[in-house]
Amino acid sequence: MTSRRYVQLDVFADRPGAGNPLAVVLDAEGLDDAAMQAIARWTRLPETTFVFPATQPGASYAIRMFSPRREVPFAGHPSVGTAHVVLDAGLATPRDGLLVQEGIAGLLPLRVEGDGATRTIAVRTPRARVVETGNPATHALLRAAVAALPAGNLPPALVDGGRRWWLAEVSDEATLRGASPDWDAITALARETDSMGVCAYAFTAGQPYDLAVRAFVGAPAAFEDAASGAANATLAAWLKSRDALPGGRDHYTVSQGREVGHDARLQLRVDAEGDVWSGGHVRTVVSGRIDW
Repeated sequence: MTSRRYVQLDVFADRPGAGNPLAVVLDAEGLDDAAMQAIARWTRLPETTFVFPATQPGASYAIRMFSPRREVPFAGHPSVGTAHVVLDAGLATPRDGLLVQEGIAGLLPLRVEGDGATRTIAVRTPRARVVETGNPATHALLRAAVAALPAGNLPPALVDGGRRWWLAEVSDEATLRGASPDWDAITALARETDSMGVCAYAFTAGQPYDLAVRAFVGAPAAFEDAASGAANATLAAWLKSRDALPGGRDHYTVSQGREVGHDARLQLRVDAEGDVWSGGHVRTVVSGRIDW
């Protein structure tokens, strides 16, 4: 088989063009690592996923994720988007409202709520842990990376939740949205601490969302992420650990991506067990076949 079903999506979006793009290749059996990496490099999207039959009991399907440069063990928007495609293709049916994704990060459930254009999907993200709480006064690389981001109340923290991010609260939304990142400094920090970069956030008031977020990726390439489910999940875990969830609620909404021409909305929830669910709406934009 060389021709396979192929879909491009907008994830964490209520309309095309607002969220984070994703490519999904169905019927991926027969593609080796080199072919999957080549396809991901060719799509030039943040991630491309490949869907396989499940191999573990209880799994709905298996997935592999690739950025244009390497395989990715876990990411939020590819998990949510792939579940949307699997449902539309009739490859799996939720059990008690849940799908189960099999991948490098293990078996991860995804909650499916609603139907059609109102449907939302959320992935239970890997448990996050605080690697260190940073002090810019004594951490030169961190100080340089957040110099353009006037600090809020919480200290910066390095948190690992499948992907490792530095989390930095900014004093207010307007300052966050107007900030110009120091890409050299962020890249140096990311490489030195084996992290993705800096996820900066600000609490908001009087908006239809509770947090504004910007995710500055420093490695392996420097760019601003339009909407990051994994970064926001690590942030939710950090805020929970500091008893600082917006409004003290276990669920809230994030705005991300405006500064790079998008307008994503992510829905975060921390359940009674302390697990973080990251999700939102998904829109199919392109449906067809890929001949590789």
